[in-house]
Amino acid sequence: MKLTKKSHACVRLEKDGRTLVIDPGAFSEGDAAVGADAVLITHEHADHFDEEHLRAALAAEPGAEIWTLKSVADQISAAFPGRVHTVGHGDTFTAAGFDVQVHGELHAVIHPDIPRVTNVGYLVDGGRVFHPGDALTVPGVPVETLMLPVMAPWNKISEVIDYVREVRPQRAYDVHDALLTDLARPIYDRQIGALGGAEHLRLAPGESAVL
Repeated sequence: MKLTKKSHACVRLEKDGRTLVIDPGAFSEGDAAVGADAVLITHEHADHFDEEHLRAALAAEPGAEIWTLKSVADQISAAFPGRVHTVGHGDTFTAAGFDVQVHGELHAVIHPDIPRVTNVGYLVDGGRVFHPGDALTVPGVPVETLMLPVMAPWNKISEVIDYVREVRPQRAYDVHDALLTDLARPIYDRQIGALGGAEHLRLAPGESAVL
């Protein structure tokens, strides 16, 4: 499986000539999902869900489909008739040849005064990759590669470190990092790498790794 990091929370997974894209939001490249056979969206916030990016992807690939939770599906089903599938915690499905399990229900708390939106994470191919969206969801099964939301208005580095410890992946790649400055990156790399208990890695947008 080939993993390609796009800007912020978006990643592309490729296997057997097919492509699965997760969270091509407004902070990601306009063509982040172009060429995808399937797109997964974790929740409705603009940095994870951008309708124009989805339109570009579905126009480029007439067979491409979208899997997402109800709050997003309700917004786009009419625009993409027959191509949007609604999923929730506990569901399993196959998209672009990848086996996917859905974990989680709510976005992490930003502030008690801000209502929590729904959020799901996607466990791909039995734990080879887990993308939690905007939550520190623990899937409760072994995870090889964790897409780690490293910096957000709703987290702090101690929580990120404890999340890596709890999931116990073989490796963790940073996502949700568009707001993390270059000045801060070495601090995060050093502390998460030293304390998380797993190999901590980072890809620049456009870089790839073979899992």
